Amino acid sequence: MKRYSVGIDLGTSNTVLAYAEAGAAGGSPGGSQQIRVFEIEQLVSPGEVAARPLLPSVRYHAAPGELSPGDLQLPWSAAANTTGTEDAQPVVIGRLARLLGAQVPGRLVASAKSWLSHASVDRVAPILPWGAADDVHKVSPVEASASYLAHVRAAWNQRFPDAPLERQDVVLTVPASFDEGARALTVEAARMAGLPVLKLLEEPQAAFYDWLFQHRERLAGELAQTRLVLICDVGGGTTDLTLIEVNLQGGEPQLTRIGVGNHLMLGGDNMDLALAHLVEARLPGGGERGRLSAASLSQLVERCRGAKEQLLGADAPESASITLLGAGSKLIGGARTVQVTRAEVEQIIVDGFFPAVASSERPGRPRGAIVEFGLPYATDAAVTRHIAAFLSRFAAHSRKALGTDDAGTGTNDGGEAALPVPDTLLLNGGVFRAPALSGRLASTLGAWRGAPLNVLHNDNPDVAVARGAVAYSLARAGHAPKIGGGSPRSYFLVLDDSGDATPDALPQERGICLLPRGTEEGHEILIANRAFALRLGHPVRFHLVSSSADTVYQAGELIDLADMAAGDFVRLPPIATIVQPRGASTARETKVQIATSLTEVGTLEVHCIEADIEADKPAQRWLLEFQLRREDAQVNLPDDPANARHPALDQAIEQIDRSFGSRSQNVDPKEIKRLRAQLEHLLGPRDSWNSALLRELFGALWERARRRRRSADHERLWLNLAGYCVRPGFGYPLDEWRVEQLWSLFDDGIQYVNESQVWSEWWTLWRRAAGGLDESAQLRVLDAMEYLQTAAQSRHKLPFDVAKTGFTDMVRLSASLERIPAERKIELGESVLNRLKKPAENHQSWWAVGRIGARRPFYGSAHGVVPPEVATQWLNAILALDWKKVDPAAFAAVQIARMTGDRSRDLPDDVRHAVVRRLEAANAPRAWITMVSESVELDKADEGRVFGESLPVGLKLIAD
Repeated sequence: MKRYSVGIDLGTSNTVLAYAEAGAAGGSPGGSQQIRVFEIEQLVSPGEVAARPLLPSVRYHAAPGELSPGDLQLPWSAAANTTGTEDAQPVVIGRLARLLGAQVPGRLVASAKSWLSHASVDRVAPILPWGAADDVHKVSPVEASASYLAHVRAAWNQRFPDAPLERQDVVLTVPASFDEGARALTVEAARMAGLPVLKLLEEPQAAFYDWLFQHRERLAGELAQTRLVLICDVGGGTTDLTLIEVNLQGGEPQLTRIGVGNHLMLGGDNMDLALAHLVEARLPGGGERGRLSAASLSQLVERCRGAKEQLLGADAPESASITLLGAGSKLIGGARTVQVTRAEVEQIIVDGFFPAVASSERPGRPRGAIVEFGLPYATDAAVTRHIAAFLSRFAAHSRKALGTDDAGTGTNDGGEAALPVPDTLLLNGGVFRAPALSGRLASTLGAWRGAPLNVLHNDNPDVAVARGAVAYSLARAGHAPKIGGGSPRSYFLVLDDSGDATPDALPQERGICLLPRGTEEGHEILIANRAFALRLGHPVRFHLVSSSADTVYQAGELIDLADMAAGDFVRLPPIATIVQPRGASTARETKVQIATSLTEVGTLEVHCIEADIEADKPAQRWLLEFQLRREDAQVNLPDDPANARHPALDQAIEQIDRSFGSRSQNVDPKEIKRLRAQLEHLLGPRDSWNSALLRELFGALWERARRRRRSADHERLWLNLAGYCVRPGFGYPLDEWRVEQLWSLFDDGIQYVNESQVWSEWWTLWRRAAGGLDESAQLRVLDAMEYLQTAAQSRHKLPFDVAKTGFTDMVRLSASLERIPAERKIELGESVLNRLKKPAENHQSWWAVGRIGARRPFYGSAHGVVPPEVATQWLNAILALDWKKVDPAAFAAVQIARMTGDRSRDLPDDVRHAVVRRLEAANAPRAWITMVSESVELDKADEGRVFGESLPVGLKLIAD
């Protein structure tokens, strides 16, 4: 029997736990005493433990010797390791961590939740603290999140040893806008923390559940005049929007969620950062070369957080001092102080983030988003404009809820139908403790509506979400009001029944509704009236999209996505897998039905269920799991959506089989050399082959890999074609699987070791596939090349001529290994630069220097780039060249000096300005100059040519 219902708000800024006795329903009017906030024991100063309702969601990674073991003792320290890992450096979590992070730069892990929802980075890689020095221990966003939950669990179990947290009814809250990947990673963090069984609840709903529970005794009266509630939850990292319809039936309000917003990385962190930018510009000395380091900026942001809360709070002073401490021996003497006035903070925060705009205004699309600490924040910081866009998306359903769908709604200044504005507002999030912010938002919405809104009182926005999670548990048990609505989104499978579907070209696709909006959790939807053909034994990818629009769909309904507004759909992380046939079956396809459900933890499960089976055999079920990394983050699809099977593919495979088939067909050696030309004759020019065709050809080549050694020409050609067809080793469904198969050949090496052209194709193969190799494989490749180069220099005797192994090709491959540690990249870059000092050295190696020192990796993680100070030294060597004589020099300089907007990677402004001047003098392309002076993306057409198209979806409709 579970004794307690527990709610945990794993927030960007703070983690909060609330609880109540399971089934509690009685007590004093309003029920305010039934749900209690758990006081979490934590370090508040070195050696001092105190219980606080908020556990700051931060970790401080102390330097060795900075804190003594006695400084870190917690009541449960001897019994459990609360960080979830054996850290090499002491770790502090909570209030003391925040205080230390404001004093010492570069050691504070903050905003892990924002990183958890940042699909463009590897969220399970050790990347935090972002921009920290190499000697600072780093953790992944998932591990950081797990450590906060583990701390809470340890504190609870210390207080209630007879009722361990892992055995209670636990509800964990997440932003309503979290995608399937972020939700699954949140569940994984909870599992790592020792909480394997829980439910997920969306934070805006939790905030409303808290209000409902506290007013449950007089709910009908409180909501008598309410028809539509807007919940605006602005937390530390995200802005979350939800609409709740209130329908009075029999005098009692029936509550239904009718809309949720899309993911919006905009919150208190952005406000602190905006204030930090103001202070940075005023600091005496302006920092080195006018800008603070990423670590010092992180420290300054922590200082600005406190000043913001002070100057926007009740009885705020006219100004506040913000002091940035020095580092090391200059901790006190190097301190710099800036005065910031209340009026300035109001201008930056109130007017900047909550401007009083017209209801017709929508978020702008500046050329580049703000990027700090590697996070891509919302391009428009105006929360009010995002709210206007959100209300516009749900206008039809809102008018119906408000009873104005058939009435004259009027028009705005632009002649459009007036925006339907909810009559009631609930604000949540720590930022709304500031009356200036809550008042501005309420007055702006009131201006849109033409009448004041009913603002529901939220007595403590810091803890409302955790309390509401408990109220949700009680509501599920029938002891409190419940919000209906089920799934906030409809989910669709993108179909491959026409042969020309492409995953990012919605207007050209059809979809089938797998799970209609409103489906309750735990209810499985079987699409019984439609059958599908599922490919077996081959890599397949399934594309799903979701829509939070208020259109009513039926399970199994076919829709033309071209008829829908593109903004209504959000593409989920793809499901990519290899579905193996039953037993020893060699079937290539099987007939299946699809079943979908929204799990208790709020994630989507999709099963393929075998159909047409014998009566005495159970149906086989395949669970299709979401990928948690956005593998196509850098892929840009060409405009041409043609993705059908090439009509000459079978003929092309026949040609490949003539050379590499199981039986030698007495093929003339000249025909082997002509194979590539024959393939181009059948399939068109090689650079026109799309990824679908390339991967089909790779499959044909891989099936015949054992016959690649029939002659030197066979081996050279197989290596050339296989590498070309798998490039760039990622960005295409199941490329990880393909490269894993290819990697099994590495230890075998090549057969014709005295053929320089075979060596060249060997290194080229791995350069093309490098993006699919993990760090350990890339290090093995690098070690193998370094061994050959050492052998050549020391004249070791090898069974082949080392001079024929192809140093230039090895350099190009080395530069493509972006997952190796930064220290190995530095060694590699220095080695190439030393060789380039020789007059006879190939100038193409300057391309390699640019690639190794690039600010924006081609596929690797941004946290593994060469440090700016090292890259600057390499750049100086490039600037000393005569660019007219060294063709690759200009683009190498662009790669190293490219602006990212992330100061942990960017070179100093004066260095980049020097590169811009040099590029202008050399009449370099304007796009190159822009890449150095602004944070912009590469040309999309070039990206498309590099990465190719995407794989067709894995299912095709058998019958409508």
